[in-house]
Amino acid sequence: MLDRLAQMKGRFGRDAAAQTMALLERLCHVRLRDPSDLIRFHEMVVYLRAYPQSPRVLRLADEILFSFAERLRGVDRDAFEDPEISGIAGTGLSTNFSYHVARRLVARHGRSMRIDWDNWERPDRIGPVLAPLIPLSGEDAAVEPHVDWWAWFERAHGTLAWLIENVEPMVYDLLEIPLRWELGNSPASRSRTRIPRREIFYHDGPFLKRSDISLEAEFRAPAIPVKHVKRPQRILDLILETSAVRYRELWGFTYPDRARVYHADFGRGVDFFFFGVDPRWRLPLRDYHGGMFFKNGVPIGYFEGLSIEERMEAGFNLYYTFREGETAWLYAKILKIFRERAGATCFSIDPYQLGHENEEAIDSGAFWFYRKLGFRTTSKELEALIAREESRIRADPAYRTSHATLRRVASAPLVYGCDRKWDHFDFRTLNPRELPKLRKLKW
Repeated sequence: MLDRLAQMKGRFGRDAAAQTMALLERLCHVRLRDPSDLIRFHEMVVYLRAYPQSPRVLRLADEILFSFAERLRGVDRDAFEDPEISGIAGTGLSTNFSYHVARRLVARHGRSMRIDWDNWERPDRIGPVLAPLIPLSGEDAAVEPHVDWWAWFERAHGTLAWLIENVEPMVYDLLEIPLRWELGNSPASRSRTRIPRREIFYHDGPFLKRSDISLEAEFRAPAIPVKHVKRPQRILDLILETSAVRYRELWGFTYPDRARVYHADFGRGVDFFFFGVDPRWRLPLRDYHGGMFFKNGVPIGYFEGLSIEERMEAGFNLYYTFREGETAWLYAKILKIFRERAGATCFSIDPYQLGHENEEAIDSGAFWFYRKLGFRTTSKELEALIAREESRIRADPAYRTSHATLRRVASAPLVYGCDRKWDHFDFRTLNPRELPKLRKLKW
């Protein structure tokens, strides 16, 4: 049944919707025990919740996902904490969040979070912090070689909130305290995270393909309407949590500019929330813009933009579960937003995104995704190699570029809409005397 359900992804029409619905109805009553089967099942159902073929498919997907914590009872959960699939309801994770992220998470989820003493390599580091807060622990440390800091913490009825309030941010970060977060049925779990959406987009026809998309045509199209979010705290908390359950922290998500949070409805069920950085935390040189996109209320990825003058280094990250959707169309919409709202006209892709020291990008053929959208390489040495590969692809549609060649062409950035002056730009090599001349982007 799981194999048959996988075949329904990307299939459309009444017959496909009926088959998907029938499979989901049967799987509602199937008790899976193997962790790999449960993981596979979860990811397919999350995908179908974001890209439903009918209202009944959407309701069944929610029914299954909202029951996932119960489905995992009695199942070995170790496999569920891998960063690629972490965040499923009924599981947990352990990592050392930075001070400001930990503070926001503990304020909202403190009852389900604790210090993971068993996985803390250096719990003795907390000694100098606890000593002034719990004087007897300081006396113990002065004369004993092995102090049980966990016991002192518990004896003082210490809580994470109490510790965070009594520790300086820099000290907290240096302690590298691993926090254990048991998700249970938390709305922060990937199984249950949603934003409200009145109109659901049901897919009853083929996806928009990369060949259907032109960045040039998209940029010429009418501007995308944008609304200012007046009360953004709820969405900002959700965005932070969505990243945290995947072991990720982003500068803009940690320090968002709450006064300037914006929303765009791209159509086809996609919402995009984007913002800059709080003035107190802005980078000295580069502008930072970030955002998260949702498909029918489900978070499916995020964007980071680092800008100097008209050039933006664009970091586009689609969560792996959703990489069979309308990726090129979505990417074009996001670039259009930052072209219109921030004045970015030159977009650059870092080699890591293309596959440099990133085997996941090599496996997915990320280089060709950007190249076929019109990006060019900044390396004259690679131009001939790329042209030869494109000639082979035109001659034989079944031809596939080797991984070795993909690693070579991924060694230099790709750019779109950029003058040659930006081809070899590296902000780390800038002359400090030139910095005042650089123009910061504006909203």
